[in-house]
Amino acid sequence: MNFTETEEQVALRKAVAELGRRYGHEYAAPRARSREPLSELWKEAGQSGFVGINLPEEFGGGGAGMYELAIVGEELNAAGCGLLMLVVSPAINGTIIAKYGTDSQKQRWLPGLASGETIMAFGVTEPDAGSNTHKITTTARRDGDDWVLNGRKYYVSGVDHAQAILIVARTEDARTGKLKPALFAFPTDTPGFEYTAIDMDVVMPDRQFMLYLDDVRLPADALIGEDPDASDAALAQLFAGLNPERIMAAAGSVGMGRYALDKAVGYANERAVWGGKPIGTHQGISHPLAKAKVELELSKLMMQKAASLYDSGDEMGAGESANMAKYAAAEAAIAAVDQAVQTHGGNGLAHEYGLGNLVLGARVARIAPVSREMILNFVAQFSLGLPKSY
Repeated sequence: MNFTETEEQVALRKAVAELGRRYGHEYAAPRARSREPLSELWKEAGQSGFVGINLPEEFGGGGAGMYELAIVGEELNAAGCGLLMLVVSPAINGTIIAKYGTDSQKQRWLPGLASGETIMAFGVTEPDAGSNTHKITTTARRDGDDWVLNGRKYYVSGVDHAQAILIVARTEDARTGKLKPALFAFPTDTPGFEYTAIDMDVVMPDRQFMLYLDDVRLPADALIGEDPDASDAALAQLFAGLNPERIMAAAGSVGMGRYALDKAVGYANERAVWGGKPIGTHQGISHPLAKAKVELELSKLMMQKAASLYDSGDEMGAGESANMAKYAAAEAAIAAVDQAVQTHGGNGLAHEYGLGNLVLGARVARIAPVSREMILNFVAQFSLGLPKSY
């Protein structure tokens, strides 16, 4: 494994960091408080080629990989202005459509996803299914050449400013009567598709929504890839988007932890009490910050490993590493944010220092997009060979 980034990756990291500095926490914080998406930043990131950097060049993307998209996610979060929909629109949906979509579906969706002009949300979670994607109840039935979808989804990000959505539903196998997964992409203004915001305590620019699908009629070409009655391809399609999702979640957590740690180090170098020396001279301050740095670097290495394995085509290795990276980065970010707040004392919860919102924001990463417990279940079963526990 090469631990040195290429010249192109170094240049990308520098360019994204510069973009992030021009916006930063001062831009993102008021929009988060008013629940407004970071539209100007998203637009510029798209125009700069950062949003679709992982998508095929023939459809307007950068032709790079998840490693490069993770750089974008990490650096923007490190600047205090992370873009949540990078995890969803190009990483999950773009990957699925690029790998499994028909030629016409790729032509329809990928150019917009690559430029950022089209934001595509992703609906899989349901109130009664949680993380168990095998138990979703949103159904799709045939009606002539069309499909009709009915069901509910919740904790779906950014639907209010998305032009399209990818929905995971289930069809009934005509031969066995068993439900089989199927993925559908369609515009958010399709009749019968409605959504309402979930009232959240987390202060973020992107809101969470409950979705209602009541007789949503879709044309045949809304179905991604192969006919679900002919194969089990849709399950592979769904899981194709999960490794990129975990890699991007890890990148976001690493970036968030870096932002908090940078704030803490700056404060510890300037704040002087108890004898006039900077508080950073005291090991009670410096050692916890050093520990946070170590843990962030370790989780970043696992995230980079996961992205490298994914881009090399090693799906099995990437799955294990992506789950481990998401787990480690979430824990490291939570610890870094907590120590940054503690280093600031009361100022750590003052709005002007830009840390208070991160206390809950970092905590989200322990739950979403998959809980810490489900990752431990995965590692216990697939990495250690222990019996399945659920």
